Amino acid sequence: MNPTAKSGALYAITAYSLWGIAPMYFKLLQNVPATEILAHRVLWSFVLTLGLIYLFRKSDELMNALRSRRALLALLASTTLIGLNWGIFIWAVNHNYMLSASLGYYINPLLNILLGMLFFSERLDRVRTIAAGLCLLAVLFELVQFGRLPWIALVLACSFGLYGLVRKKLGVDSFTGMALETGMMLPLAAGYLLFTASPSSDLTANPAWVNLLLFAAGPVTMVPLLCFAAAANRISLTALGFFQYIGPTGMFLLAVFVYDEPLSPEKLVTFGLIWTALAILTFDSLFKLRRRRAVAQA
Repeated sequence: MNPTAKSGALYAITAYSLWGIAPMYFKLLQNVPATEILAHRVLWSFVLTLGLIYLFRKSDELMNALRSRRALLALLASTTLIGLNWGIFIWAVNHNYMLSASLGYYINPLLNILLGMLFFSERLDRVRTIAAGLCLLAVLFELVQFGRLPWIALVLACSFGLYGLVRKKLGVDSFTGMALETGMMLPLAAGYLLFTASPSSDLTANPAWVNLLLFAAGPVTMVPLLCFAAAANRISLTALGFFQYIGPTGMFLLAVFVYDEPLSPEKLVTFGLIWTALAILTFDSLFKLRRRRAVAQA
């Protein structure tokens, strides 16, 4: 592995590992309402992103996006989706639904396949058809077994999948997109923090460590995103895809072995179906990657 690819792999492992252990941060703020944590996440992410745009001299890209009506409409959609995703994720973690959140991010790659077929005319070959079928079977099993859809997992998977679709169509870089998205959410976040009656909203009455954790919402959001962007610039998307299961795996292990969420045999069947689908996709991707390398060498 060349040095560039090696550093890209390390950045990818760092990004997905940080996303995998992010629930530990939100658990420390379990007594703070999810909406309040979300508001702080928006506020401090916006401040940090503006600083990074100034540091990396990306203000021209920001102004170009602000002048484009199409970009602003697309960013309004992506803002709604990422705000929903962040809010549901924080709520799920702090209400002991971390397994459901993990399931959502396991489903996400399978949903991306369907979105690629619908919006980018990508072919759904036999392997992807089997994987998508197993995912659908897992959702139907949940519905029959528990009498309800796994709505947390589905909302997280759909919101993040559609968010990625909008951002891919838009083509705005990470810093610019995040600055505009958090900027659009900023009035709601600031209004909530000013007028909410939550005890923790009064920063002067909080212990110092609570305020530090609330201020850390920006770095917690931005550091893995920066690592992800660095990885994407150094390795292929196919290679990057092999690391994407680190995040939900970390959440799964934390839920079961650290926070003692119950893992029933029925729930394990659901995960087993999803894991089988992802294993099929991974082996298929490895096979195609090796075949392309063999053809290139020949």
